[in-house]
Amino acid sequence: MSQTEKSQAAAAPAAARKQPTQQRSRERVERMLEAAAALIAEKGSDALKMGEVAERAGVPIGSLYQFFPDKSAIILTLAERYNALSRECIGEGLADVRDMAGLERAFTELVDTYYEMFLAEPVMRDIWSGTQADKALRENELADSRIIGGMLADVLMRLHREGDREEIATTAFLIMSLGEATMRLAISVTREEGQAIVDAYKRMVLREMLAL
Repeated sequence: MSQTEKSQAAAAPAAARKQPTQQRSRERVERMLEAAAALIAEKGSDALKMGEVAERAGVPIGSLYQFFPDKSAIILTLAERYNALSRECIGEGLADVRDMAGLERAFTELVDTYYEMFLAEPVMRDIWSGTQADKALRENELADSRIIGGMLADVLMRLHREGDREEIATTAFLIMSLGEATMRLAISVTREEGQAIVDAYKRMVLREMLAL
């Protein structure tokens, strides 16, 4: 079993909620999530109200509660979707890495892409700015860090076949977990300072990976 697979097995489960099975229900849930995302972009997640989501989505409030028991479930679902997009991006970026020079290039590009994603997407930015204040979001972020840490560990283990696998796995997990914290800090300051923070993170991580 690869480190990625181990990390996925250890990941926290998604928030409990009814899953749509019929096409009509799936479309209705998509409208609910789109409405919630639009409201978060306009007002922020703290001001999100279930009634406004239902009204914006054009669904009865009872239908909204059927799939999402509260606004935290909506926010967590959106967070999980952003995590899935991030994992897909990271997986694609690391897929063709064959040497340390390639890893340096891929990692640098991934960090820059991730930062631009945060800057460009107000909903993503809002959700992750408040991650530490919400237990479910903290657990979701931790689970995601384990998965993407496993992706990085798999690459590092290929490149350092004689290295300590446990040390590599721990280092990769820490690198990705610190990456989440770095982005949260970077989006809370000015663009100039945020870019400096992101650049410093890249330099520190590249030094650590080269030292393995």
